[in-house]
Amino acid sequence: MNPGLLYREGTVEGASPTALITRLYEQTIEDLRQAAKALEQGDVELRSSRINHALLIVALLESQLDFEAGGKVAEHLRDFYQSLRANLIQAQLQQSGILLAQLITDLLTVREAWIEVERAEKSTPGSTHPSPSSFQESVSNSIRRDWNG
Repeated sequence: MNPGLLYREGTVEGASPTALITRLYEQTIEDLRQAAKALEQGDVELRSSRINHALLIVALLESQLDFEAGGKVAEHLRDFYQSLRANLIQAQLQQSGILLAQLITDLLTVREAWIEVERAEKSTPGSTHPSPSSFQESVSNSIRRDWNG
């Protein structure tokens, strides 16, 4: 059996919804790192595969947004995901390593905000869902307002 797969399965079992979101960000970042490496090596098939996988994850993340509970935070995330999707397609078409690197940086920034929410949840017993206000506080100073890079 694949040790990497076993590890990933182990980190998902019993994880909170916020931790799962963080793992999806991490997978997307890894996909884009692999796509950038494939771009450097001229491996079109691997580059396309990794960008397509990242696009699927972004679609999943966007489909899970709850606009009633999340309010402005959900709206900002929707805008981020839509911009991310458009920029992923642009990076694929233009074969742009620079754009892939910028998208990785953007994802790392938002992932850090989710990690802060996860920490806050762990310090608040009984919390199972991220609160919009805790996410808003975590990202208010770290996320750029213009998602178009």
